Amino acid sequence: MFESGSYIEELLRYSSETKSTDLHICSGIRPMVRINGKLQEIEDKEKVFPEQVDAILRSLLNDKKLEKLYENKVLDFSFSISGVGRFRANAYSQRGTYAIAIRMLPFQIPKFEELGLPEISKNLTAKSRGLILATGATGSGKSTTLASFIDLINENYNYHIITIEDPIEYLHRHKKSLVTQREIGEDCLSFSNALRSALREDPDVIMVGEMRDPETISIALTAAETGHLVLSTLHTVGASKSIDRIVDAFPPNQQNQIRSQLATVLEGIISQQLIPRIDRQGLALASELMFVNPAIRNLIREGKHYQIGSIMQTGQGQGMHLMEADLADLYNNGKVSKEEIFMRSTDHQLLTQFLNRR
Repeated sequence: MFESGSYIEELLRYSSETKSTDLHICSGIRPMVRINGKLQEIEDKEKVFPEQVDAILRSLLNDKKLEKLYENKVLDFSFSISGVGRFRANAYSQRGTYAIAIRMLPFQIPKFEELGLPEISKNLTAKSRGLILATGATGSGKSTTLASFIDLINENYNYHIITIEDPIEYLHRHKKSLVTQREIGEDCLSFSNALRSALREDPDVIMVGEMRDPETISIALTAAETGHLVLSTLHTVGASKSIDRIVDAFPPNQQNQIRSQLATVLEGIISQQLIPRIDRQGLALASELMFVNPAIRNLIREGKHYQIGSIMQTGQGQGMHLMEADLADLYNNGKVSKEEIFMRSTDHQLLTQFLNRR
């Protein structure tokens, strides 16, 4: 007889032991895990049937969340299994049946030193106001970077930190700071709703899991403008594209105002990608780091985002660097393949220039 609780626990233990980042359960195929960036079947498991996926979901979700899944056909949630780990999951409908994608989350928030980011990026956590963005594709480690930043602030400052997440990924203990965490659907209705109420909860720092819509972006900019430190994520690669995404979320008649606000409050952008290592010992982090200086503020205000890359190249003394520079360094140091870096570069000509500087 199929025991959904023990079955999912066994799969998650296997995922943990093999250091998988993700587990996929979909009817008609064996469960699959992603190891070192590559998806592969779990060979000793049988194909999963729709009723088994349904049973797994019933073991992971309460009645309220099941009802929400059946209504919306998709659901984000998180859960823990004692002795195994903490997990973020997305259940979704496909071909009339449900599938589940599960991301492994460590119980402990990774220390900044473990992330592989430039030491100077830690300076962003000393800001007392403004907007800091972590950007990148899904699975690039944005949430982990922000969690580590929040932990640094928590260790060093007497602040009230509010996190707004969907779902809550890392659990923060109170250290020097008071940390209150709100989950969409459990503690609040939406990012914009939670962000608006957060401004009345005496915050010093607000972490918004994702700036998904114009309303959330607008309130986040206002929060940063009124003296709060706001941290958030975007699904973009590169600093200039992140600025484009924020501005383009608004109709043309509002874009000048948004550029002006963004030019005033933006403090820094960390863009990142995770790339399979040549030695197959995990993933290597490639990053782009932009600190906002007066020249960049002027370019944002004037809508000349395409010139920001040039300023970043001349601003290396301030700790800034482009993604292509980091990709080239990873290849030149023998950590990743040339094929991988060209797949992840958005400017092959610039990447070639950095490769040839060696």
